Amino acid sequence: MTRIGNVMYPVDDVGAAVRFYRDVLGLEMRFQDGERFAALDGEGTTLAIAGPQERVVSGPVVSFKVDDVTAMVDRLTAAGALLVRGPEEGPHEVRAVLRDPAGNPLVLYAPRS
Repeated sequence: MTRIGNVMYPVDDVGAAVRFYRDVLGLEMRFQDGERFAALDGEGTTLAIAGPQERVVSGPVVSFKVDDVTAMVDRLTAAGALLVRGPEEGPHEVRAVLRDPAGNPLVLYAPRS
């Protein structure tokens, strides 16, 4: 199964970003891991805030939740995607960064086993 898991914004200050998106924009907090990462509920789409320790790309990126990151990396690279980073284990998930055939970044992730 593949689904859009989140839209990720890299930031330098997770706390400041959380205050903006939670307190000003009104998104509900799902969870926060200190200055590493935060997830806010966008009514069906998660806004992921990635601090410097979790920065996997330099700008906003769509992240796809998949069952098997390695298998999906193989499938996508066979179809013309470029593997940029990973697969690797992060503190919360297994992830990989790719570029689609048009050069757009995307992240694949799955829960750690």
